[in-house]
Amino acid sequence: MRRFILALDQGTTSSRAIVFDRRGRAVATAQQEFAQHYPQPGWVEHDPRDLWASTRRTALGAVAEANLTGRAIAALGLTNQRETTLLWDRRTGRPLHRAIVWQDRRTAAACALLKRRGLEPLFRKKTGLLLDPYFSGTKLAWLLDHVPGARRRAERGDLAFGTVDTWLLWQLTGGRVHATDATNASRTLLLNLRTADWDNELLKILRIPREVLPEVRASSGVFGEVSAVPALNGIPISGIAGDQHAALFGQACWSPGMAKNTYGTGCFLLMHTGDRPVVSKNNLLTTIAWQIDGRLEYALEGSVFIGGAVVQWLRDGLGLIAKSVDVEKLAAQVTDNGGVYLVPAFAGLGAPHWDAAARGVITGLTRGSNAGHLARAALESIAYQSADLLRAMAADCGRQLRELRVDGGATVNNALMQFQADLLRVPVVRPRTTETTALGAAYLAGLAVGFWKNRDEIASLWSADRTFRAQMPAAPARRLLAGWHAAVRRTRSP
Repeated sequence: MRRFILALDQGTTSSRAIVFDRRGRAVATAQQEFAQHYPQPGWVEHDPRDLWASTRRTALGAVAEANLTGRAIAALGLTNQRETTLLWDRRTGRPLHRAIVWQDRRTAAACALLKRRGLEPLFRKKTGLLLDPYFSGTKLAWLLDHVPGARRRAERGDLAFGTVDTWLLWQLTGGRVHATDATNASRTLLLNLRTADWDNELLKILRIPREVLPEVRASSGVFGEVSAVPALNGIPISGIAGDQHAALFGQACWSPGMAKNTYGTGCFLLMHTGDRPVVSKNNLLTTIAWQIDGRLEYALEGSVFIGGAVVQWLRDGLGLIAKSVDVEKLAAQVTDNGGVYLVPAFAGLGAPHWDAAARGVITGLTRGSNAGHLARAALESIAYQSADLLRAMAADCGRQLRELRVDGGATVNNALMQFQADLLRVPVVRPRTTETTALGAAYLAGLAVGFWKNRDEIASLWSADRTFRAQMPAAPARRLLAGWHAAVRRTRSP
């Protein structure tokens, strides 16, 4: 019997399942969107039941689409939107609150208070992260403070905290396994980067009882077996990684200096830095890339909060396009941005600025500005933000990138990829398989069960689809970047 790997990719706006063969090719895919909830300005929530139901449905759908049974699936890999925070009852499995999404800014005041107490250097040193609402620790503290009785129940060991991977692992195993992997744990503000264990000093500061936390395990290894989806029962769950770490692995960026950028709801640029964490001097994050066979590997990361989501805003908020794919055609109606810049700081600014109070702006509007200029400015904003990250990353590492490997839904937009290469002045390489987040989860799972022998075998499967090289002269590229930076300054809080 031919065997396959099933990868579950639970994202911010949809859940996907992809079946991969031994060549790393996708043979079947299923996807389902789910509701977004915005109870207050700056708040973003998901219903945990939607996350599980859509994941379960797409898993079954992809296997059925491939005309397979569970017996043909050698292993299951799981990858997920990171930092999104859930809290549930261990006995009933019932969530105590909607999931607080990574984009949510409700803990900005709590983070500011911790900074005023002079605690950011401590968190930075131990976790590699900044004190920002983006991360899970202050979200969990908020839940314990605002859900009646939650803190007392957590201290008794009655409640379970998890990021999305932990919630889905719990569901898949029928509540038997409460665990996470080192990559997801490293995004909580609670994990010591060097020990890959929860840090008691940080837990005390945030008043989080250890009893509520999951076990931290390696990213590649058997976590348990599926027992809650009859058609898939018995399949080992043997790979887990946060979405950006999985994409880095799926792009075979395994040597120091190799980097990838994922263009999704947000944009996430990660550079592999080896077996020692690099402390950023440019407001980037230090994170665990993955843990395999007891070995920790690290990466630098820069995050753009609003990447592809700016196109969704053009579609849903302004009604300029009917479908997201229409943005490229609309932007092509003009030859340049006409001096228009759109800074989509809808949820603040991420790296390298980290300004939670910043808000979006559109600059350079004239009577001659039209929908095409706005569409072009929206697309260009994705590339500008990514270019800012890469410059900061090169400064931290003391080396210039030779190429940038790219993935995610927006990479099908050739104009965007070309503009990115024009700004970066290095080749932008799109692989044949752009679903590298799910592929990375599949690779981690397959390694653990011997489906693939080693990383060398996996590296041989990677191949380029198209390489974009700079075509715009350097001088106009610099002028465009200068205009962008002037627009960014207008978003900043006093």
